[in-house]
Amino acid sequence: MSQYEIAVTRYFEAWNAVDAESRAKAVALAWSEDGAYTDPLADVRGHEQVAAVIGAAREQFAGFEFRWDGVVDGHHDTARFSWELVSVADGSAPVAGFDVITLAEDGRIRTVLGFLDRVPATA
Repeated sequence: MSQYEIAVTRYFEAWNAVDAESRAKAVALAWSEDGAYTDPLADVRGHEQVAAVIGAAREQFAGFEFRWDGVVDGHHDTARFSWELVSVADGSAPVAGFDVITLAEDGRIRTVLGFLDRVPATA
């Protein structure tokens, strides 16, 4: 597994953590201490704020899980990948996007720039 795939695997472990304690541990494993997350709905920095954004999304989309869609494309300290938010009950994926990450020297995520490609009108 490449350094990019390892980082993305940890990223999805954080996004799919079901409780605050496991989420905090997963965020600390995936992001550097001053790591940042930016998408059209959020712009945060640090483990606590990243975990809060993930927790809010998990609350809004209970019964869904984030899945990476396709391959991770990376070079130097940067990678990109697509993802979907998938209903565990019926497999529908009302939300999809792609993210670009940069990695710190230790392999953890330094920054995430998220883009939303598909969002339901009611979200």
